[in-house]
Amino acid sequence: MAVSQTSVQALGNILPLEQHEREQILSYARTLPKDEAAAHLQQLLGDSPEAVRFIADFNASQASSTQGTIHDDQKSSGDVKSSLGPAASNDGPPPPMYAPPPGLPPPANGAASNGKAVTARTGSVSNRMTGRKHTNPVIEAAYLRAQDEQEMQNLLQTLQYQYGIYNSEIEPEHETDYPCNCPIHKYYWRKWSRYGVQEIWSKAVMYPGEKAYNDNKQQTVFSRNPYIWNVISPYGWRQISWGAPLKPVPGAHAQFIHQTIDLNNKLNREAQANVDSKEPKVNVWDDDALQSAIAGLSVTDDKKPQVDRPRDSKYVLVEKPAAQESNTVPSTDQQTVGKPKASKFSSFRKAVGIKSSDERAVAKVAKSAGKGQTIRDEILEEEDSRWPDAQWRELVATYLEKVGMTKWVSDLRAHKPIQYLHLLRAGYFEPIPVGWATQNSNPLKFSIEAAAGWRGITPAWRGYEDTAEERLYWVMNHRAGSAGTRMKPDFISAMNMARDRMARAVEPPPLYFDATDTCHTQHTSEGYSKQVMPPPFQAYDRPETPSDDTMILLDVSGSMDFNAMRPVYNQYLITQWMRSTQPKNKDVAKAIIRRFVDAMANHDHTSSGYDLITFSDRSSVIGTVNHRNLENMWRNIKLGGGTRVMTGWQKVKELHFQKHSESATYHPVYGWQAGPQTPMLRLLLLLDGEAQDMDEFELDLLGLSWAHVTIFLIGVDGCPHHHRHANELQRISDVNHHVSFVDAQGNTPERYVTHELLKRHLGYDISMREFEEMEELPAYTE
Repeated sequence: MAVSQTSVQALGNILPLEQHEREQILSYARTLPKDEAAAHLQQLLGDSPEAVRFIADFNASQASSTQGTIHDDQKSSGDVKSSLGPAASNDGPPPPMYAPPPGLPPPANGAASNGKAVTARTGSVSNRMTGRKHTNPVIEAAYLRAQDEQEMQNLLQTLQYQYGIYNSEIEPEHETDYPCNCPIHKYYWRKWSRYGVQEIWSKAVMYPGEKAYNDNKQQTVFSRNPYIWNVISPYGWRQISWGAPLKPVPGAHAQFIHQTIDLNNKLNREAQANVDSKEPKVNVWDDDALQSAIAGLSVTDDKKPQVDRPRDSKYVLVEKPAAQESNTVPSTDQQTVGKPKASKFSSFRKAVGIKSSDERAVAKVAKSAGKGQTIRDEILEEEDSRWPDAQWRELVATYLEKVGMTKWVSDLRAHKPIQYLHLLRAGYFEPIPVGWATQNSNPLKFSIEAAAGWRGITPAWRGYEDTAEERLYWVMNHRAGSAGTRMKPDFISAMNMARDRMARAVEPPPLYFDATDTCHTQHTSEGYSKQVMPPPFQAYDRPETPSDDTMILLDVSGSMDFNAMRPVYNQYLITQWMRSTQPKNKDVAKAIIRRFVDAMANHDHTSSGYDLITFSDRSSVIGTVNHRNLENMWRNIKLGGGTRVMTGWQKVKELHFQKHSESATYHPVYGWQAGPQTPMLRLLLLLDGEAQDMDEFELDLLGLSWAHVTIFLIGVDGCPHHHRHANELQRISDVNHHVSFVDAQGNTPERYVTHELLKRHLGYDISMREFEEMEELPAYTE
């Protein structure tokens, strides 16, 4: 039932939000019990007389609408077909209850057996006719959270820069929590104002038995936050700054990091074990198992089956034979033998409500079976509404197959339905919606902050930076062919691996020396920087064919024009930044693009050039670049903004499918889908650091077989951050062979980098002789 417009307007008088935002709040409140809805609205609106009056009116309208709904259901429960309406009846018989995508097991009996699932199916058919979008608690909570998620992240980054804090995990603090008008407390006020949204998000993603918490320091005594008393502050203890912002202490920060990692691991193990223990003990897809779990057990006044029970027993758990119908009348002999002798205290126990152990066992089994049936109905309803037709289900099945998760998802659905339902509601089993790429915030950009109570989706969500990274590692850990669990390295492990990689840098091969390299022409410093040699080339994808489509995607964020800087660490705390003598990243990128375009023109025997697309906060199509027009095209490039690779990636896909639309299909939610005859896209991506949505980009690539991406990562000489990102790209490349990368730091040997990029872009081992032939200037013709 739609939200009353009267309630929406009344809420607007108290809460100054847009109409669709007020509708989302009321829609969520309608899903809660009366008391919880009142408490939720009170937390959002406060205790003013207007708020109290609105909450009372809202609960009254809910009660009346519920009675009307029950009355309507009673009238229509006898005729399912009539509830579909005239439009549905013209389409022949209603579609089946649930047609799972290929690879997912159907319910044991082919259809649900109760009226609730039928009603869900009926509703989803009607929704498709009216064009209403699918929704669920996670979607609604994500919509509310996305309103100011990116703004809060930007506020924190601005505040950290203002107070000289360079570690992203540290928030600025005063020595006292007494509020003032400083930027720090203004930021805290914004955080506190989001506690209502945080509660909505927590309820939407929490698993059974979990409790929500936040980082409100005014409620430390009664807080459920496990980090408050178990993790030290990075500012240490007893630091006095006389009203000025506190300064992080390297030793305290290191202890803060260690304690956070240990607590994350402990809580993740407990959370996973807890949700595993709460999974139904019976097969929720087997109707016979659900029925026998209840019908096979009953309680009498004895403890054992009637034929064996001793005379002095008080209660009995009677097992009914499987073949025996529940309404079968036992014989006279059976009645005589099986009739128990009543205990002296049985009537008294029943009168005072005391249950025996057998009665509690039966109640527990009945409750478990009931929960299993409810979970099954909720899964069927969600699947039917998310995937409303055969084309949609086929797309989902294709995605799971390409990602390599068909069997895992099938097993998860069959044996762990609680976890399957949570991940289903969060969209884990389908491609990333194309519209998310251009949004400032979406469900894959939400930050995960364990100490603050901002949760992820999976049971073991603590330790991830955001929901995209959480989903990426969940997919990598469960796809077919995964060798063991690929845990995300914690901060200390990642730093240690970055330093180990940095120590492996060696002098580049001297045969690649070129006096025209950017570092030599700009005289930034003498010689090349030491480089980490990539592993020997191995071809995984097929080699390039003449029909393949080559494009170039260039990062033009503000950092491309910055003077190179590297961090200085004291243990794990960044204390300052130091200048590095090397060319700007934009100059290195331009030189590599020129060499790459010339070599590809010789290889393809074409002078037309290749499409160049740029990205920062938004994406632009620069045009087709070649040796003759690169200088002119480069003048059209504007540098500045953040690093959001998904904006550029969507533009690349649009261009590719505009050229090859006859072999592809377009989905309204997930965008272009390649067909068997769609040519392969070969993309060269140049960037100078980790993009804000890099995990989202890598996650999208896991589900694509028609694209090969070669990444060139430009880094600062001796910077651990560069090597952390390189290690991350190596992990992705090991899992997804459609992704390869080459990195360089400091003064870059451009010929060496170009040779390695061409090997990976073209898909075969190019000899030095062939590379030198490709380097010659193309013979252009008018």
